[in-house]
Parts: sequence; structure tokens; C-alpha cells
Amino acid sequence: MAEAYGATKSLKLGGRGSSSLGPKAPMDSHAVQKAYHRWAGMYDYGFGVISGAARQGAVAAVNRTAGENVLEVGVGTGLALPLYTADKRVTGIDLSAPMLELARERVADTGLRNIEALLEMDAQATSFADGQFDIAVAMFVASVVPNPRSLVAELRRVVRPGGKILFVNHFAVERGPVWWVERALAPLSSVLGWHPDFRIGHMFAETDLTAATVKAMSPFGLFRLVEMQN
Repeated sequence: MAEAYGATKSLKLGGRGSSSLGPKAPMDSHAVQKAYHRWAGMYDYGFGVISGAARQGAVAAVNRTAGENVLEVGVGTGLALPLYTADKRVTGIDLSAPMLELARERVADTGLRNIEALLEMDAQATSFADGQFDIAVAMFVASVVPNPRSLVAELRRVVRPGGKILFVNHFAVERGPVWWVERALAPLSSVLGWHPDFRIGHMFAETDLTAATVKAMSPFGLFRLVEMQN
């Protein structure tokens, strides 16, 4: 069940340390490209499987949303592309050229006709026009970009007023054994290609989440889907 952010106690903006400082081990775009170049060939069979249910849930939410022009940020190998309904015109962007090549192969192999473009582009500074899209969805990318608040601002820019912006991501917990595991893995961010210690406050200000809904996603609530009106 989706709920207003204010009632989602497990995703506090605060927590141990200052969330404004960002994750423990900062990661630049070059590190991200290297990591996903390394993982491209096995992505679908590793993280792609773990994240499958959350990906399906996010695309289902997109398909229920009015508007046809969709921007998928972090399209990767294109796992989500066959899940969109035919009336959605999808543009996908990613920073990894090897992953985009696999996405293009997927589109060709499956005969998808509603994919407008697959582009190598920095999600924090795209070349799209203001208000170009009705919907933007960023799946598993917020904990990868160097400045997640810039990502939020950029998607607000390229989505029309009244449009929908969706994020699905892992957000670190604030206490307990899982918190210790996430902190222990944090120095390996550049190798993993994502931040295990990424918290919701690294990405959103309080005002961003005033009218947002947050929904726990399978498996075991490992991911959260954040939906917000632009």
C-alpha cells in the first residue's frame, strides 16, 4: 500500500550523521561508467533478477499515469522496455554505452515500436527541452549519480507541470543489523556501482516529499517507489 511520506517512519530524512553530507564514499560519473561497463554482461542475471518485481511495479505505475511521452532514466540493458504499454512513447537514457548497446539489441530482437530513442546522456544535465515529457521514471539510479538532488531538479525541469515523476530505489535503513551491513559496504561504492548507505535525505528536501507517496516494493521491502506530481 502506498502512503504519504509523513507516515513512512522507516525513511526519515535525518538519521545517524547529517544526510546533507551525502553517502560515505562519493562516486563520480567516471566511476559509474567503469562499474557498469564491468557489470553490463551479467547485469540481467544478477541485480536484474533481484530488482525485477520493483521494476515491474514502477512500470505498472507509469502505465496507469495519463500522458504518452515517457523518459526512463537509467534504462540500462532495457529490461523495463517490453513492460510499457504500446501507447507510451519511451525515450531511455543511460551513462553506460555497453548497457545501451544491449538495450538496443533488446529493442531490435523484441520488435518494440514505441521506443523513441536510447541515448547516452548524464541524467543530471540532459539536453531535453523544458517540459518535454509527461512522465519521468528513474529506476535504481538515484544512488548512482554524483548529485541526486540535481537529478530531482533536472527531472522537474524536463517534465511538464502537472506531470508525474517516479523514483524506485534502495534507501538505507536507520538502525539495526542491516544498517551496519550497508555502512560496511559503503567504501566499496565505486566497485559496486551504487551507494549501499544512500538515504532518502541525500536525495529529497522536506518540501519535495510533502505530497509524495512512498510504497515498499518486493523483495522484502528492499526498494521503495516514490511518486510525486510535478
